Amino acid sequence: MGNESNNSSCFIDDSFKYNLYGAVYSVVFIFGLITNCASLFVFCFKMKMQNETAIFMTNLAVSDLLFVFTLPFKIFYNFNRHWPFGDSLCKFSGTAFLTNIYGSMLFLTCISVDRFLAIVYPFRSRTVRTRRNSAIVCACVWIIVLSGGISASLFSTTNVSNTSTTCFEGFSKSIWKTYLSKITMFIEVVGFIIPLLLNLTCSSLVLRTLRKPATLCQIGTNKEKVLKMIVVHVAIFVVCFVPFNSILFLYALVRSQTISNCAVERFARTMYPITLCIATMNCCFDPFVYYFTSKSFQKSFNINPIIKMDNLFKVDSATKIALPVTHEALTEQMNINNGGELMSEANYKD
Repeated sequence: MGNESNNSSCFIDDSFKYNLYGAVYSVVFIFGLITNCASLFVFCFKMKMQNETAIFMTNLAVSDLLFVFTLPFKIFYNFNRHWPFGDSLCKFSGTAFLTNIYGSMLFLTCISVDRFLAIVYPFRSRTVRTRRNSAIVCACVWIIVLSGGISASLFSTTNVSNTSTTCFEGFSKSIWKTYLSKITMFIEVVGFIIPLLLNLTCSSLVLRTLRKPATLCQIGTNKEKVLKMIVVHVAIFVVCFVPFNSILFLYALVRSQTISNCAVERFARTMYPITLCIATMNCCFDPFVYYFTSKSFQKSFNINPIIKMDNLFKVDSATKIALPVTHEALTEQMNINNGGELMSEANYKD
C-alpha cells in the first residue's frame, strides 16, 4: 500500500494512516476483547439451549476474537512502522482481518435470513431452520472466508529495507494487476454485494410482514423490539461495511491502474484508511446484534428475567413469532429457554 503513487506525476502522502490505525486498533482491541469474550462466555456457558441463531452468533464472536487477538501486533507495527514478528504472523494477521470483515458480513446475513424465515414463514421454515443446517452453513462460511483470506494473504509477505520491515504493504503493480485485483473483485461480490442484497431484501420483507394487521396481532407488545433489532442489524452492516467496500472497489481499480487519475487516486488512498478503521469497529458493535436478536442473551445478564403472565404473545426476536397459545402450552414454553427451538405447531391455537 505504501506512499508511492502509480502515477509518477501524482504525489500522495497517506502517512497519516499509521497513527490512525494505531489509535483505532487500540480502542477496538480493548472493547472488542471485553465484549466478545463476554459474549462467547454467554453462548458457551450461560445459554441452556444453542438454537440455530445462537450458532451463527457464536461463530460471529469467534471471528471477531480471531481478529482482536492480532491487533496488539498491528498496534505495535503502526506506531513503530516496523514489523519484527516474522512473515508467518504477517500472513496470519492479514488472513484474520479479511476473515473478520467478510465473515462478519456473511454471519450477519445468516442471522438476517434466519430472522426472515422465522417471522415471514414461521411454520414452513421449521424443517430448514435446524441446528444441523446452521452448523453446515457456518462451515461453508468459514471455508469461503478462509479461502479468500488465505489467497490474499499469500501476498502479505514482509518487505525488509535498511531501516524497517513492513507487513501487508508495498504490493507491486504487477501483483495488483494479475492477482490482487481479481481476488478483491471475488470477495467483493461473494462477501459484500450478495450479502448486502440479501440483508436489505430480508429486512424489507420482514418490515412488510410486520405491517399486516394479522401480524400486528401476533406480535403484540414485542413489535418494537423486532423493529429495533432490524434497525441495529442494518445500521451496523451499512455503516461499517458499505463505505469500506465501496472505497476498496475504487482502491483496487486505482492500484491495478484500471483508473489512472490523480484526483481519484488521492481520494481513494485518503478514504481507504478511514473506512477501513470504521469497518474494523464492527467487532465492537456485534454484541449489540446479540442483545437485540436473542432474548436468551438478554436473560443471561438478568435483563427482563420475569415472564409476565398477562403477555400471551411472545416473540423471541432471534428465532420465532409465537401465536396466541393456551395456558398449558404457555406454561410448558416457560420451562424452555427462550433461545430454544420453535414450539411445535400443535401448541398454537387459532
